Amino acid sequence: KKRLLTQMPISGYYLHERFLMIRVREYACLTTKPVISPSLDLAHIDKVTLNWLCNWITPGEKNPVSLKDPYTIKLSSYVGYIESPSGVGIEILPKTRLGEEEPEHGRNILRKMLRATLNVPGREAENASLARSNLPLHEWIYQQFLQELKLLLGSGLRGQYSRVTEISPFIRGQLDLSRQQRQPPGKQHLLHINHDVFLLDRIENRLIKTALQSVGRYGKSSEVWRLANEFSHKLDQLEPVINPVQHLPKWTDNKLMQGYRRIKPWCSLILEKLNPDFQKGIHQGISLLFSMEVLFESFVGVKLRHSIKHPWSLTEQACSEYLLNHQPQGSTTPSRWFQLRPDFLFNNGKQRLVADTKWKLISSHDNNTFSKYGLSQSDLYQMFAYGAKYQSSNGHMMLIYPKHKNFQEPLPMFSFSDELHLWVVPFCLEAAELVSGEWEGHFEMFTSRPSINYPEDISNV
Repeated sequence: KKRLLTQMPISGYYLHERFLMIRVREYACLTTKPVISPSLDLAHIDKVTLNWLCNWITPGEKNPVSLKDPYTIKLSSYVGYIESPSGVGIEILPKTRLGEEEPEHGRNILRKMLRATLNVPGREAENASLARSNLPLHEWIYQQFLQELKLLLGSGLRGQYSRVTEISPFIRGQLDLSRQQRQPPGKQHLLHINHDVFLLDRIENRLIKTALQSVGRYGKSSEVWRLANEFSHKLDQLEPVINPVQHLPKWTDNKLMQGYRRIKPWCSLILEKLNPDFQKGIHQGISLLFSMEVLFESFVGVKLRHSIKHPWSLTEQACSEYLLNHQPQGSTTPSRWFQLRPDFLFNNGKQRLVADTKWKLISSHDNNTFSKYGLSQSDLYQMFAYGAKYQSSNGHMMLIYPKHKNFQEPLPMFSFSDELHLWVVPFCLEAAELVSGEWEGHFEMFTSRPSINYPEDISNV
């Protein structure tokens, strides 16, 4: 009974081990009103959590939440995990399959995208207990950190030599003659010496110890507790860092520290996001949120960079062009206003092609003049400006949306003019590649596309 209960989904809630967590997805509503049928789009929260979330709202800025009415908070396109100071945990999953209730699919997609953007490839064989799909995001990050720490401890921590100055009855290292000559009578038998000691007390190991303490304190699954307690005994000799976020830039990333590269991103996530002790201000509490627009853009960028061929190069967030030039009255030099920043700019020295990503679920079935596939007019205006400035109103451009059941094939070509054209192409999150179509004949940098398995298949997450 207990084993079955720990894995039982409860509509918009999720019972994992010893704690009940609210599970929703993008743009869901959280309300203090009674909820008869909780779902991934609607869940009940207490007033304390509602007030805490209201503190996140800053007028005039893009916020992860918005106030729908005095009793209801509406989430935006941020995903991840948050935990209020009162202990209420909320897992927010990406909305990848319209109205279908498939949280495991959204969770696996989020993990895959996070691995790629952190540049952490998956291992060919992982412990089955660390690969369970029902783990919430923060517990999964704790598990990934502990797995990497286990492998690091198995290969041995990297230490360094430290100079020690002390008084000893025995010679060890070098004798400090100047201090020894000033030794008072009666203590000539004690020697002032300098010697080097090999210690594990370096900033990387201390940051790992600090992250491990956080995992042991805030992790809620029994597996996390067991591993954190086991590893803490092996790091007893190390002192934690008081202000770890300030010391993260001191992490050495040379050839000698190559074995630490896999654990660093997980350590940084835990210290910066998953430890409320190191956070300041009104948002104190666990807050691991990712903008899906930014995450999708980064994920697509990683995959496109691995698929283009020579002599094409890829520039992300190009910023060399502006919308217009203007010389204000009284000024002697013209100014460039409204910088244009397409997500991707492909260049082979003679030709430039623009591509942009949008995290939005459009539908190829809405092919009429009223719905227009769900495309945004402002997005098309933006692409027209990109084409005019970066491609001199000539050539082909691409607009990339996530693939789902209602958008599985590229749309027919759109034309701004006889010379400037736009392709709307789905990007398959499972296969991590653009869906093939007629557009490939106009984007020669993708004509020989390798099979992309980085970082790993979803089945191995």
